[in-house]
Amino acid sequence: MNSPAPPVTRAGRTTATPAVQTLDLVKTYQVKGRDEPVRALDGLSITVEPGIVFGLLGPNGAGKSTTVKILTTLAAADSGRAAVAGLDVTAEPARVRRAIGVVAQRSGADPVATGRENLLLQGRLYGMRGAELGRRADQLLSRFDLTDAAKRQVKTYSGGMQRRLDVALGLVHRPQVLFLDEPTTGLDPEARTAMWEEISRLAGDEGLTILLTTHYLEEADKLAARLAIVDRGRIVAEGTPDELKGELHGDAVHVELVRAPETDALDVYQSLGRVPGVRDITVDGRRVSARADDGAAAVPALLAALDQAGSPVAAVTVARPSLDDVYLRYAGRSFADAEGATR
Repeated sequence: MNSPAPPVTRAGRTTATPAVQTLDLVKTYQVKGRDEPVRALDGLSITVEPGIVFGLLGPNGAGKSTTVKILTTLAAADSGRAAVAGLDVTAEPARVRRAIGVVAQRSGADPVATGRENLLLQGRLYGMRGAELGRRADQLLSRFDLTDAAKRQVKTYSGGMQRRLDVALGLVHRPQVLFLDEPTTGLDPEARTAMWEEISRLAGDEGLTILLTTHYLEEADKLAARLAIVDRGRIVAEGTPDELKGELHGDAVHVELVRAPETDALDVYQSLGRVPGVRDITVDGRRVSARADDGAAAVPALLAALDQAGSPVAAVTVARPSLDDVYLRYAGRSFADAEGATR
């Protein structure tokens, strides 16, 4: 791979170097029992400005973790370009590793060592020594509310405590970019909320850029200053959460039918298409989704149209646009269906 060209504005002027930049990344894997390789990334391109939380949102299997592996030098792309902190990940992997912190999906802490011992070992791996390292370890233990557990073996920690330690380990050497790969997976709601609060505080650290991968819609909406929605290895939408939801004017109307249409769903499409102000109609089994300028006002006409089409309704909800609606619009399927397809 060649180094990415310096970023430029539309007027041609050079801008600040992105914290993370990829261009047309492609990655395939050969899977046992399949003749054709699996295309994990299919031309993925993102640009992450310094000092923000950037979210990669997508279902399991969308390509988020593969992207992180390439950006953290743990895997090589088949083609495309990638840089972190202005450093080409292929040409300068050692310098990239010193510029980044990584919190993987699975804890990297030594379970039989104490929390403090893990932090000291991590610092030594980055060349830190003596009093400086001791102060940094104590600072992080205090920051992540682990001081009282500093001398306990990590295997005695709760799930939330282990994840806080994992984040602390990623910060020991004061990286420029912190990668959080599904940081709250497996946590109970209370621990997840606590981790969200900590990530929000980290985002305030001067100069720190966080690239967060997640399959939790609420997590991306709450934490990401900007996000990219990933589906089947490609970016299908990008912007701030509010921008993406704001593109969906009006209300989301979700209908659950008593039963799936007995014949082709075309009758449902045609019937709803005749209701004034209703658009972006999708039918998936018993689930029907649409957008309406005024959702509440459109419901009676929608119910009548579905009844006329021979599709009685079991339940209907009206809501403001969500990231699930954004995903549905750009990926052509609901987020829940995309998650189920990967299992």
